[in-house]
Amino acid sequence: MRKRVVGTPQQPRLIVRRSLKNLFIQIIDDTKGATLMSASTADKDFKQRSAYGGNIKAASMLGEVVAEKAKTKKISCIVFDRGGYDYHGRIKAFAEAARKGGLEF
Repeated sequence: MRKRVVGTPQQPRLIVRRSLKNLFIQIIDDTKGATLMSASTADKDFKQRSAYGGNIKAASMLGEVVAEKAKTKKISCIVFDRGGYDYHGRIKAFAEAARKGGLEF
């Protein structure tokens, strides 16, 4: 999958990793090999919004947070790398919330 999904400076790659209790997000520029932004449901500021990070509600809240942070870093268009996870449940809720927040992918 990594052969087909490559992030560029104009369209960085958004990676999703999930565990049973949390969801982790990174936006990466693969040409430089640099992480432009990261967020997760395990962050202290996110824990104030939601006590548990392993459900669909928390994933959609994280999608909104990531879209806001990406706008501040002037990122509007991304390549979505779901990391081999099926597009349903928390992954789908995150992606839909990020799209609603203004990210294009």
